[in-house]
Amino acid sequence: MTNCHLLAALCVVFYSIAGGSYAIVRLPENVTIPAVIVFGDSIVDAGNNNDLFTVCKCNFPPYGRDFQGGKATGRFSNGKIPSDFLAEELGVKELVPAYLDPTIQMDDLLTGVTFATGCSGYDPVTGAIYGVKTLTDQLNSFREYIEILKAAVGENRTASILSQSMYLVATGTNDFTTTYFLLPDRRQQYNLSSYIDFTASAAAGFFQELYGLGARRVVVLSLPPQGCLPSQRTLAGGILRLCVEEYNEAAMLFNSKLMSVTHSLNNQLPDAKFVYADLYNPLLLLINDPRPTGFEVVNRGCCGSGDVEVAILCNRFDLFTCTDDSVYLFWDSYHPTQRAYKLLVHQLLTKIINDFF
Repeated sequence: MTNCHLLAALCVVFYSIAGGSYAIVRLPENVTIPAVIVFGDSIVDAGNNNDLFTVCKCNFPPYGRDFQGGKATGRFSNGKIPSDFLAEELGVKELVPAYLDPTIQMDDLLTGVTFATGCSGYDPVTGAIYGVKTLTDQLNSFREYIEILKAAVGENRTASILSQSMYLVATGTNDFTTTYFLLPDRRQQYNLSSYIDFTASAAAGFFQELYGLGARRVVVLSLPPQGCLPSQRTLAGGILRLCVEEYNEAAMLFNSKLMSVTHSLNNQLPDAKFVYADLYNPLLLLINDPRPTGFEVVNRGCCGSGDVEVAILCNRFDLFTCTDDSVYLFWDSYHPTQRAYKLLVHQLLTKIINDFF
């Protein structure tokens, strides 16, 4: 482990694991983070959808080809996902497993799991479309998880784990790319402004319930520049597959509401630390200016043609899947590569970590 440089009681130390290095955030002496607990959609789903009857799953090659042993675990990437890198950066553990993983052990539960399920959103209709777990379902699983912890380590230690853990909530993109912009029913019921208000209110309700169950330190991830996702370029970007500005504007408007929600909750709830994490601008910067970080392909994914392939469409029969995904920003038409996730999580955590302490 290298010597660190203190900055506002924090420092970053690099060390090697499995042939690569990652950063660990060193926290103040009086602060411990016993677990990382995760809610959301596919970017933080480590396999909760594997046994569900849904097209929104990826527990097959070429997903996971850069994961440990080249195993497709149900992570929507070629390797690790943001929840894994968050746990690494915080020094908790290397991987955050799916809560529904049948091989999960008590040590895994004590140090955190992900309840996230691909294709879900703040809007309960979003998860219902694909037959996956809604945020309400995820909270119910969290309640079950709490009871398991109480039975194993007692109420006092459970309460300590819950209050001191770092939580990550990463969802909302499917609400717009699928539920609102593709389904006429939601557009008949809401105009864009009222739908943003609806989803932001749903987010606030979820955060309040999470707080009521014991969460205090919560990273709230913003929407990405969703109009620049390869699939959205293909579906709505015209013959040149340009970024869809309408979709990006919707993301920015929602993000503004989401930021306001986090500020409001911090003012209302004792000891609450809901910290908004801006994914939109760092990812857009990589899309617009990728060369400094070594990315070369930013408008399509590595899997297949890279234009539309995601979930069951990204499979071992895609003959055109790239051989060098290290130069690709996106793994499939919807999700970044492991390398992109690692870079983005480090940037985001470095920016926001002081806000928790």
